[in-house]
Amino acid sequence: MFKTRVCELLNIKYPVLQGGMAWISTAELAAAVSNAGGLGIIAAGNAPADVLENEIKKVKQLTQKPYGVNVMLLSPYIDEIMEVVFKEKVPVITTGAGNPGKYMKKLKEIGTKVVPVVPSVALAKRMETLGADAVIVEGTEAGGHIGELTTFTLVPHVSRRLTIPLIAAGGIVNGDGFVAALALGAEGVQMGTRFICSQECVAHKNYKEAVIQAKDRDAIVTARSTGHPVRVLKNPFSRELLKLEKEGRSKEELLKFGTGKLKLAVEDGDIVNGSVMIGQVAGEICDIKTCEEIITDIINEASNRIKNMSNFV
Repeated sequence: MFKTRVCELLNIKYPVLQGGMAWISTAELAAAVSNAGGLGIIAAGNAPADVLENEIKKVKQLTQKPYGVNVMLLSPYIDEIMEVVFKEKVPVITTGAGNPGKYMKKLKEIGTKVVPVVPSVALAKRMETLGADAVIVEGTEAGGHIGELTTFTLVPHVSRRLTIPLIAAGGIVNGDGFVAALALGAEGVQMGTRFICSQECVAHKNYKEAVIQAKDRDAIVTARSTGHPVRVLKNPFSRELLKLEKEGRSKEELLKFGTGKLKLAVEDGDIVNGSVMIGQVAGEICDIKTCEEIITDIINEASNRIKNMSNFV
């Protein structure tokens, strides 16, 4: 029922991708998602190239299925990161914070599928022109770095203007969201926050518990004044950051204040002083399951939703 062009393009059973989350999307999580029939993605973040290379070698030991790497094009190590991608012949890369055009020719030569993350119609059309194989359309409901448009406004806008497949991200956590995304023109979904609360995710238990305890209004937006807004959990860290913004502190001061805070939350479990990046769907997550259970639940819920909807036709 849910075989789409995304499944064919990425050679996966279900059109479900796991988002590339810095410090969270490791080989363990990516392999578990891939083994469950989706596409697991390792986050390169701002890590040096040797860290990514080790994660890729690890994921190859943990799964024989396709996997991906999320590349931040503004990384200080981007050229070295891309050399690792070329060397390891990574099957899929998703890209953010920049233009992948510089690397497109070589990626095509080694057979890598290129799927940029985009927050607008204009950027989606530009990526198609550059030769992207698909795009991930991410709305402001997502955790971490965000755009301004909502997922379910942006998806139909983009889908009517592209010929390549579209994957919806931001605000999707269950089968209902999956069906809604497909109804609006998407051919797959990407989820981040839901996979944080998986057994295979290496994030500290405090981070996972913070997601589970979050309510519908607890994921707030910070750092708008820097030009790079970030959605995070409402906690002492984010409140202080908002206070500094209101005082008119410089972009440099704000960036310095936030440096290292995500790692502090993910690895050390400091959810008071750390940056807990979560999407608005956190209020819908109440348990920790295996990646296989998460994906199976989504597909089953989506199938049941469609069956129930058929009663109204």
